[in-house]
Amino acid sequence: KANGARCVLVSGGFTVFADRVAEEIGFDRALSNQLEIADGMLAGTVTMPIVGAAAKRETLIAEAGALGIGLELALAVGDGANDIPMIEMAGLGAAYHAKPKTAAAAGARIDHNDLTALLYAQGYAKADWAA
Repeated sequence: KANGARCVLVSGGFTVFADRVAEEIGFDRALSNQLEIADGMLAGTVTMPIVGAAAKRETLIAEAGALGIGLELALAVGDGANDIPMIEMAGLGAAYHAKPKTAAAAGARIDHNDLTALLYAQGYAKADWAA
């Protein structure tokens, strides 16, 4: 972000978790599924639209378009099958501790480290990281 990147968390999980993670880490935006509540209780359903593979892919395309960059300059990271279309569209698609099909679809893999490995892959030395 300190060098102009926009960071978006697009999750097939739920807002109650994704929004908190995105805020704590400093994402610019979070998109995830909203649990429905009826009479003050979880209804066991999710509001539409469902955030899945298509939403992840469409968000990547829309964010790159809004920034005026080509998808070849985009980085997408995921671990599951619903991340594959997004990973395949990005200039750098990375599988993070991913399931086998997702790992096979990605151009890069992180199997034994955390996401800071992606900073290194983009050419940032640890000394350059924002605290």
